[in-house]
Amino acid sequence: MSKTETKKFICVACPVGCALTATIDGTEVLELEGNTCPRGVTYARDEVANPMRTFTSTVRVGGGALPVCPVRSRTPLPLKKVFDVTKEVAKVSLPAPITIGQVIIENICGTGTDIIACRSLGVRPR
Repeated sequence: MSKTETKKFICVACPVGCALTATIDGTEVLELEGNTCPRGVTYARDEVANPMRTFTSTVRVGGGALPVCPVRSRTPLPLKKVFDVTKEVAKVSLPAPITIGQVIIENICGTGTDIIACRSLGVRPR
């Protein structure tokens, strides 16, 4: 026996940020209110069935001009994997120099996406 529920969230598919109200049954959107464009429908379906997030963090850098370098996932990854990804990224310590776009971890936690550097970071001046 299925159970319907109502879920409210903000659509981030475009800059408008519509307040969506979805009636859902498991991972299926039965009814949606509040979207002002078709992208809201796609966003709601994806968010209910398989929520994805772009991961951002920092990694430690040895001998760099700064002690850490910002990193992110190249593409969004499953929300359910974010804690596992966080644990793996926390283990990383890189030597300087680092180049923007450099792959830091390939296929992080089997998600099919890489963790990449968000900036270039040179060696600490002596």
